[in-house]
Amino acid sequence: MDTTTLLIVLLAAGTLLIGAEIFVPGAVLGTLGGVALFAAVIVAFGISNACGFYTLFGVLILTVLTVAAWIKLFPRSGIGQKMTLNVDGKSFKSSDSRQALIGRSGTAASQLRPAGFALIDGQRLDVVAESGIIEPNQPVKIVKVEGNRIVVRKDNA
Repeated sequence: MDTTTLLIVLLAAGTLLIGAEIFVPGAVLGTLGGVALFAAVIVAFGISNACGFYTLFGVLILTVLTVAAWIKLFPRSGIGQKMTLNVDGKSFKSSDSRQALIGRSGTAASQLRPAGFALIDGQRLDVVAESGIIEPNQPVKIVKVEGNRIVVRKDNA
């Protein structure tokens, strides 16, 4: 195989492998495509310096255009819509229903060192002890709720 044919094969293989990366995730095909394009530039420099610079310039321009097109078009494609959110997230709200738990009492269902489980109003909740270790079956009281984190302390009442 002469060097011109090798150059064309490497350019075509690199382009196809990078294109296939969209459909077969894992970065293996994209990496192989990048290596093929890099090898094509090296082969082009072996042919002549002018051919090498033209190939390098062409690969760089096509890479920039491909990345720009991918960023613009991929989120609108069927695969892209399945992989990305359709909303901006401004409407996402955390539930305030756990705030109602503050002040409720129960018992430690497991050893809290500091995290563990507690039974509060018949519900098994993932809790964190405010300080120290709390042994199982000890009375606990919810003192703070921060997002999904429920903080308890030993209830001496």
